[in-house]
Amino acid sequence: MKKKTIMLVCSAGMSTSLLVTKMKKVAEEKGLEIDIFAVSAPEADANIEHQNIDVMLLGPQIHFMKDHFEPILTKKGIPFDVINMQYYGMMNGEKVLEQALSLIKG
Repeated sequence: MKKKTIMLVCSAGMSTSLLVTKMKKVAEEKGLEIDIFAVSAPEADANIEHQNIDVMLLGPQIHFMKDHFEPILTKKGIPFDVINMQYYGMMNGEKVLEQALSLIKG
């Protein structure tokens, strides 16, 4: 399986940093080769354009931006969703990783 890339997007890129750390730990424990990183909403478009992203998750606090990203991501065939608010609030890296992987697998 080729290495997968997950991009998390939040308003400033800060609140998702802890979540990225937790997701990476779970991926490592499961022996999964996954690159996970977080960016701020203003940086997201450039990353979509220049990075090879397999899935993108939006932080619940910017769920309203889903309409902005949908046409861009659909055109590129990149699945995306808003992170489950409960998983985000609890910083549940395992559940958010599962959410991302379920989108990749369809």
